[in-house]
Amino acid sequence: MATKKTTKKTTKKTTKKKPGYIEKFLKKADKAIEEGIKRADEALEDAVEFGEMASSQAKKTSDELRKRAIKEGELLKAQGMKKFNEGVSVARQATSKADQDLDALERLGKLRKEGIITEKEFQEKKKKLLSRI
Repeated sequence: MATKKTTKKTTKKTTKKKPGYIEKFLKKADKAIEEGIKRADEALEDAVEFGEMASSQAKKTSDELRKRAIKEGELLKAQGMKKFNEGVSVARQATSKADQDLDALERLGKLRKEGIITEKEFQEKKKKLLSRI
């Protein structure tokens, strides 16, 4: 029985807390909390920096796209004006040719009246000229 009592006493001694144990535990907990806060602050700073970089890159990309759109708009406008001017030129040429053909037809009519060309020759030339108009 004496042995059993000694064992019990030893067990009781190891389970007893030293004075200041709670204070040490709380200090360790505070230190861990401070380190956690510090890490969280660092992560937040990194996130803010990354956000600023992303925002800057987005602005740069937006500016580049805007410039490209302006250039493409100007190019399309220039191409449209070129096509328009070509159309106007073709219309002028067609009008000019039609005017020339009508003048030629008028001259042929005078030649027929004066008897320089026959009615048959006039009708043939008239048919050709009118088909071009």
